[in-house]
Amino acid sequence: MSFSDELRARTAPTWEAATSHRFVDELWAGTVDDAVLARYLAQDALFLDRFVALLGQAVAAADSTDARMAIARQLGLVAGDEDDYFARALARLGVTAPAEPLPPTRGFLDLMDDARRSGAYGCVLSVLLVAEWLYLDWAARPEPSPRDWLHREWIDLHRGSAFARWVELLRAETDRVAAATDDAGRESMAGVFTRAVELELAFFEAAYASDEARQAAAG
Repeated sequence: MSFSDELRARTAPTWEAATSHRFVDELWAGTVDDAVLARYLAQDALFLDRFVALLGQAVAAADSTDARMAIARQLGLVAGDEDDYFARALARLGVTAPAEPLPPTRGFLDLMDDARRSGAYGCVLSVLLVAEWLYLDWAARPEPSPRDWLHREWIDLHRGSAFARWVELLRAETDRVAAATDDAGRESMAGVFTRAVELELAFFEAAYASDEARQAAAG
């Protein structure tokens, strides 16, 4: 079993809870409430700047030309296609100001910052791998695409052959770096990976938190 497979197996219950979350089901069905989607995307948009910085650190820390170029190409896509989607989607949903980060968002921002500041390529890869692999997992369902571009394009940004190749590169790099490091380094990578998976699930949950609180108060 590869190191990335081991990490995936170690976090299986949390991973599966995230990739089969209510939000994912409703997004694919095109039924996710606009208020929930607005809350989710407004929070996700807060990641963009830090995620680009993390990719930049991966470019700087990569120790092979092929990996460095592949990461740099992905950085350009994130700064272009994904940024464009956020601008159009948030305008459509009436979100006009940056959101205050919710606790899971703050946790993930801190995790990205810690990995970037560490300069440790393995830890940077561990965060990137969760952020991309978990999304590829839920976005690769063999189901009809939703008709509304608001839902469909968010799915399309995280699937397809090019995105799958990107995730495979992250897995290969993670496995290669883990094989070349010591036990302490691998445990550090595993800890970052596990924390990132936990935050991904909490992030999906947070999109519904306000609605659930209102329903509980009304009940």
